[in-house]
Amino acid sequence: QVQLVESGGGLVQAGGSLRLSCAASGGTFSSYGMGWFRQAAGKEREFVAAISWSGVSTYYADSVEGRFTISRDNARNTVNLQMNSLKPEDTAVYSCAATVRGYTTTANLYNYWGQGTQVTVSS
Repeated sequence: QVQLVESGGGLVQAGGSLRLSCAASGGTFSSYGMGWFRQAAGKEREFVAAISWSGVSTYYADSVEGRFTISRDNARNTVNLQMNSLKPEDTAVYSCAATVRGYTTTANLYNYWGQGTQVTVSS
């Protein structure tokens, strides 16, 4: 069983930056593909970014490509999401997730989820 805990959310002005972190425990972190998803109020959960177990491969949603960067540190069992040039439409609860299936954009293929952290971008 893998436990995931996100941190780093908060309130930021449009154009600003935030760095989210997800700490994993209880499993072999380096064997999991990791992803970040977000859910805005009244909307469905959407894929943001994913990274392979080695960190070599990454994938981004078109809406965040070029602004967000996903990375991982297998020695520290953490995955990070650096978010730059934030927009009000980035406001959402951001959750990290772990999958045994390499890395994927599909939420229901992830096995473990964190509780999420709120990101609010003001205009």
